[in-house]
Amino acid sequence: MQHSHSMEIRNPGPFQVSGKTRSWFMVFVALGVVAFGAGLGVDAKRTWFSFVHNHFFFMSLALGGAFFASIQFLTSAMWSAPVRRISEAFTAYIPVAMVTFAILYFGIHHIYEWSHPSVVKGDVILEGKAGYLSIAFFMVRNLVALGLLYFFTRKLVGNSLTQDVTRDYALSLKNKGLAPGFLLIFAIGFTMASFDQLMSLDPHWYSTMFGVYCFAGLFYSVLALLGIVTVLLKRNGTLAGIVNENHVHDLGKFMFAFTVFWAYIGFSQFMLIWYANLPEETGYFMTRLQGSWFYVTVFLLVGKFMTPFFLLLPRDSKRNESLLVGVGVFMLVAQWIDVLWMSQPELFKEGPRVGWIEIGTMLGFLGLFGLAVSRFMAKHNIVAIGDPRLAESVHHHHQ
Repeated sequence: MQHSHSMEIRNPGPFQVSGKTRSWFMVFVALGVVAFGAGLGVDAKRTWFSFVHNHFFFMSLALGGAFFASIQFLTSAMWSAPVRRISEAFTAYIPVAMVTFAILYFGIHHIYEWSHPSVVKGDVILEGKAGYLSIAFFMVRNLVALGLLYFFTRKLVGNSLTQDVTRDYALSLKNKGLAPGFLLIFAIGFTMASFDQLMSLDPHWYSTMFGVYCFAGLFYSVLALLGIVTVLLKRNGTLAGIVNENHVHDLGKFMFAFTVFWAYIGFSQFMLIWYANLPEETGYFMTRLQGSWFYVTVFLLVGKFMTPFFLLLPRDSKRNESLLVGVGVFMLVAQWIDVLWMSQPELFKEGPRVGWIEIGTMLGFLGLFGLAVSRFMAKHNIVAIGDPRLAESVHHHHQ
């Protein structure tokens, strides 16, 4: 089989998303703008909470794409060469996430109680955190972190795209050197973003594991999205002869593994807080175990963990493309509900509210994400055709 590795791999070129799909994305953006505008008039607080919820969810998918790609560069992974460019396409949304974060500034008083000096005054805990939780510092550090992550992502993805043309192996080595820098800033920056944007919704509460919990959700959801897009592109013939059932199997294994990882981190965070039983830590979970939030908490255990766990457990199901897409969509919905569970109880103590404000805002962000990613795919090869490991990976098979 060795001789076939030197064969020229078919270049599928850029992928044009159909005009109809693009039109739908634009309709979603328009609906999102209308829902957001109308929501501000009806219930500004609820609308801004929905905004930060969806901003965080889609920002995580974009950063997750960069994280996945940089891990592949760092480890010189062979199996992922045909699918890595798809994860690179997700990073096209990072500049949009910077803009949506900047927009948060206008709703900061609706979202974060620590932004009101009158609330902070006389509150020992909030006064102690006032140096960190100040509006200017909050905005600057998050934008700087996203800017740095975008800078590194541009370098990594830029080298990957240049390699399509030059086939220069040195670019792989360059990315292997850049990846640790990205991962370090990602670890610090994303943990900070999780603390700032979600944990500080309840500024009296803290959990040292919260950043890892949000990261587990980020990787859980980006693997689901990568699985969905890979299978759809394989099915429509774009990746025919490049992605085989073994690549699909590997994506299924990753989806399965990080379902377990997410559950492990979620359980660890809960158990430590439950066992220590400190009043400043338990309030967060008390709210989420009462009213109809209790059912959402149960859904996270049974739905977000057990459903993908048992569906993806058999070997055959990881190779079943229809099942993988179905489970992937379910995982994305479960992650969206998880971010709702992390944010909305600060507003509605008695139970979740998902109405036209939440759905409309989500569709708006989905449209923006879809447009950014499809624009990237239309401009660049959908496969990293210059990757030195691509030929080997196309013949990738499990023993």
